[in-house]
Amino acid sequence: MRTQFTPREIAELSGAPKSAVEKAIEEKVFTAKRVRRGRRERRVLPAHAVAYVRIVRSVKYRMDPAMKRRLAAALSRLGRHELRTWRFELEPAVEMDVGRLVGDAMDRAAAYGAARERLIVEDEDVLGGTPVIRGTRISVYSILGRIADGDTVADILSDYPELTAEAVEAAAIFARSHPLVGRPAGRPWSTAA
Repeated sequence: MRTQFTPREIAELSGAPKSAVEKAIEEKVFTAKRVRRGRRERRVLPAHAVAYVRIVRSVKYRMDPAMKRRLAAALSRLGRHELRTWRFELEPAVEMDVGRLVGDAMDRAAAYGAARERLIVEDEDVLGGTPVIRGTRISVYSILGRIADGDTVADILSDYPELTAEAVEAAAIFARSHPLVGRPAGRPWSTAA
């Protein structure tokens, strides 16, 4: 199965606001599929949406929806490594250097997607289904809370030697892109008063 991301994950990995991802869905550039992961059903998009959002947010050229769909279709046919040298022709004599615009966003997305599948679990028998790092009872939200309070990855690894930097980074991205719903009171990792 090809890696898929939620709209919030796409926004986090591309460095764009979630509204940019939602606009692509609204303009029918991408069709969100519904999948069940953990206890919730989530909307997901293909991984190349990360590159698409990064490109659309980076260029000052105004593209119409048909051109955006053409860009997304072309991106879907390319591999991650092909993006580095690919150029997209917007119109005759106007083209973009996609590799330069996308940068390392697709590498980061691929690394996160693989780490998420391998390291983040949502099991009803562990913390009531709260996402945790596999093989532990360490929630992704507690990792994010520590980072928000100023701890570094090295600080977290010194407290939890069974973790890897990859697990900490994946947990932080997952927590930012899958925020808890409801009131924050009573969450020991929350800095809200």
